[in-house]
Amino acid sequence: MKLATRAITLSLLLLQSALAERVEHNSCYAEWNDGEITIGNSLIERKWTIDKGLLKAASIKDKNTNTEWLRQPGRQPAPHPGGDLASEDRALTFASLKGKQNPVEQDSLVVNLTAKGKQNTLSYQFQIFPSSASVTLRFTPDADVKATDKATAEKNEKQPDGIEGPAKPKPRRGQPIEALEDLMLAPLHLRYTQVELKDQTDHHDELVFEKTWLPLHDNFEAACNVFYTEDALTQQGLIFVKLGPLPHARPIKSAWDAKVAGGGRRLMFAGQGYPWAIITYSGGRPGRIAAMQDYQRCIREYQSDRDGMFLSNTWGDRSRDSRVNEKFLLKEVDAGARLGVDVVQVDDGWQKGKTGNSAFGKGAWGNFRSANPEFWKPHPERFPNGLKPLVDAARKKNMKFGLWFGPDAEEDMKNWELDAKVLLGSFEKEGVEYVKIDAVEMKSPTAEANLNRFYNTVLKETNGRVVFDADATAGIRPGYFGTIHVGPIFLENRYTDWKKYWPHHTLRNLWTLTSHVDPVRLRMEFLNQTRHADKYGDDPLAPAQYPPDTLFASIMFSSPLGWFETSNLPENYFKTIPPLVKAWKKERAAIFSGHIIPIGQAPDGYAWTGFSSTSKDRQSARLVIFRELNSSPTWSTEIPLLKNKDAKVTVLGGKGTASIQDGKLKVEIPDTLQYLFLRVASE
Repeated sequence: MKLATRAITLSLLLLQSALAERVEHNSCYAEWNDGEITIGNSLIERKWTIDKGLLKAASIKDKNTNTEWLRQPGRQPAPHPGGDLASEDRALTFASLKGKQNPVEQDSLVVNLTAKGKQNTLSYQFQIFPSSASVTLRFTPDADVKATDKATAEKNEKQPDGIEGPAKPKPRRGQPIEALEDLMLAPLHLRYTQVELKDQTDHHDELVFEKTWLPLHDNFEAACNVFYTEDALTQQGLIFVKLGPLPHARPIKSAWDAKVAGGGRRLMFAGQGYPWAIITYSGGRPGRIAAMQDYQRCIREYQSDRDGMFLSNTWGDRSRDSRVNEKFLLKEVDAGARLGVDVVQVDDGWQKGKTGNSAFGKGAWGNFRSANPEFWKPHPERFPNGLKPLVDAARKKNMKFGLWFGPDAEEDMKNWELDAKVLLGSFEKEGVEYVKIDAVEMKSPTAEANLNRFYNTVLKETNGRVVFDADATAGIRPGYFGTIHVGPIFLENRYTDWKKYWPHHTLRNLWTLTSHVDPVRLRMEFLNQTRHADKYGDDPLAPAQYPPDTLFASIMFSSPLGWFETSNLPENYFKTIPPLVKAWKKERAAIFSGHIIPIGQAPDGYAWTGFSSTSKDRQSARLVIFRELNSSPTWSTEIPLLKNKDAKVTVLGGKGTASIQDGKLKVEIPDTLQYLFLRVASE
């Protein structure tokens, strides 16, 4: 069967710079001449001056509030690779692309600027989406001026492997330093926030740390992928997002990502090798979170029939591959249908090769093909008929089927084409559309490039229908912002076997991450809370203290993961969870297309907490609210971003009551460790 690949419409305009030119696409536009380039849409406009092919940021305008963020052009050219660039005239060539740049992205306008000189050539790419107040840039200097120390780039300390159980010289005074942005900010009273995120969740429990400065004269540097600056008086701000791995996992290292000179209100960003975006926002914290989610949904456009699916995976019950076979998986399909699962996924054990996590003795990890050239063929004894009978059985019950896969890490992932061929074959011959990606070790720029080639080839050849769950539990991996477009992040391996699953911790991680990472991009787990209940004793926050539907409710504003053998769940799971799943499925398209804001306090086992998803027209909202172990049965909150004064409350799930009084949502949940699932809209 030939793969059905949708054509991606691109229009190409190639012009030598001479007179002013302008291109438009939907609400996006770009204008340029020899001395200036402007990129904008209905929400944002950025402008740079051009001198001999070098750019200086001249303007960042928030068009929603008519706010100009820069008081003067940057002090130095940026982007700039650092070091000496020959002072020479460069010929400017512009090219524009209109449409989708890959099958999962939203429509956009892209402008490529090449500044070609006799000694140095500089390449800039600008991308703007109609629905986001952002401009994304990518800068590529030629090989002679890249400020990358190969020894530094490819040297990594030993990292967790996923099996369970030299400083740069300082530039001379006046010489430009390596910089992506050099912004001379206009507002006087600025608050700066560094967001430090953790992955490798096998070894980290707390995943989000925020450090805030309100400097008068302080100078400081910060390493991060996300950095905010906000006018404390107006609650308007700028967001910097680096589209790369977290600092510890980058094959291309950088000493800092953000540098602030507080007295001069000068903000610089650095770190070559990765695209980045500047996003404007207003409305304080809710407005910032909404702007971040809008941007991420441009890079991976939300599709209600593909994203936010309820997926089950048997590995959480720790049988590992000992029970994996056709007969067992058919039982999983039947039980999954009863529970309301969308995708039944088989983890490690479907394949012929044996891994380092096998219940049958240690096998390969990362070196799969050298261990067994037929490693990724279906196991002949466990699956004598291949995987297609399982895919067909799932389809008959309106479900899809997924599997686990580990790209070969040997020699900088040189076998990426063979790995892509395996998954394309599974898609074409058997219909497998969901794939958990594990065992990645991205230890060099070459390995990182090959991993991206692997992902992009599969996405292109399947027209974006294959969804990757990118494991972030161990290893050196792209993390939260390295490969936004491929699918959700498989965030945690938590097990009751070792007393490491605590529902309020999982809820806390989802709550804190949602301020920065679109929650539909997070695969969050709930477990069979009856397993190993004795290990927790009479702890009041033990998993067994939670009703099963509360466990599902705690992660249903993410991409939910049933981390268990569905066919071995207690019967009360099938009584309490399916009604909630049914109600959630009716609302999830609205949840994941709205702006999801964490509300209440960060979960700690004793808080009132939850999430609100407000529609983009601000006329309706869906909420899930939790009463943890606190003494008050009532609580009230504002609904972020909601403007509908006539909204009424409908209880969709949980035990309690809710109403709107004096513009606030009032809830009553009589019992602890319970929840309410609500719709707020006009009748």
